[in-house]
Amino acid sequence: MSKISPCLWFNGQAEEAARFYVSVLGGSVDFVSHYPDDQPTPGPFKGGEVLMVEFTLAGESYQALNGGPEFGFTEAVSLSVSCKDQAEVDRVHDALTAEGGSPGPCGWIKDRYGLSWQIVPREIMALYKSGNGPGIQRMMAVMMTMQKLDAARMKAAFEGESV
Repeated sequence: MSKISPCLWFNGQAEEAARFYVSVLGGSVDFVSHYPDDQPTPGPFKGGEVLMVEFTLAGESYQALNGGPEFGFTEAVSLSVSCKDQAEVDRVHDALTAEGGSPGPCGWIKDRYGLSWQIVPREIMALYKSGNGPGIQRMMAVMMTMQKLDAARMKAAFEGESV
């Protein structure tokens, strides 16, 4: 387990969500613990139901906690996925928005559990770091018109080509 691991709060879907994320992004479900049978449990959970799931995505550890309905996800926290190419952007974006997820502006999405993600082509992040102010400004203007990011269109805008 990493020294710092995000802990994601769910209302009964912790194991399902962890297995879904692993299927989309690769990794592993490393440990599943359950509420004890012989002790009172908080909220709606019964003894034997999943309490905590430890899982790994892209070499980073995460936790998924079945904590109940008190808290939900907000856009204040998102997970950013650096994709090697447009095909990976398309695959990850489409998988995470399937079955109740929804696309948002500028590469942001919400998955079926309400967790926010940013799906970003790696080459675009390199252009952001280039220091080319006018290119970045043109690229940002094009990005603001998109939901799923299109690396080719963004790169063309960065380079001053008509898009």
